[in-house]
Amino acid sequence: MTDYGTTNQLRLAVLISGSGRTLANLLERSAAGSLAATVDLVVANRNLIGGLEIAAAAGVPTEIISRADQPLRQWSAAIFDRCRAAGVDLVVMAGFLQLLEIPADFTGRVINIHPSLLPAFGGKGFYGDHVHRAVLERGCTVSGCTVHFVDNEYDHGRIILQQAVPVLPEDDHERLAVRVFKAECDTLPAAINQLAAGELSS
Repeated sequence: MTDYGTTNQLRLAVLISGSGRTLANLLERSAAGSLAATVDLVVANRNLIGGLEIAAAAGVPTEIISRADQPLRQWSAAIFDRCRAAGVDLVVMAGFLQLLEIPADFTGRVINIHPSLLPAFGGKGFYGDHVHRAVLERGCTVSGCTVHFVDNEYDHGRIILQQAVPVLPEDDHERLAVRVFKAECDTLPAAINQLAAGELSS
């Protein structure tokens, strides 16, 4: 069983690749006292993205670690070295569109939020609007979101929480995305709170 610390107030590193909407949600809930965690580090794989501005405005230390031509293992190690230095308990992939190699000491300490009910519509290439378009093209009547532990495959680790979202007849990918993201904003904090309370093991 993974030890997430004894304070029941987790220290998070949040990994981002874009706008930082999920990061903003976590920061807001932490400030409001409804999230049993603080955001202590934000790591981005790209510069000039909105998430970095959100982190800076909140006074959260940031790091940009670009993959460039680095081997996966070396690049992943650089990210987790920074997480170790920050003393974080849990790493949250929040719209982080890269595969990572998880080191042994972070097994069960990395989670991801995905905009579908895994294992459906997961894997390489399934992110953002690509997921919602695929759901609509398949004719699904239900979609949703999934929080899961991260292993060394895309969208593959053990599921922690899911929330279903109905697919309505009038939906296009944008309308569906809005409702799925609203579900994500509740489901990810709920999963983090369960981890902080010791209700889950990896």
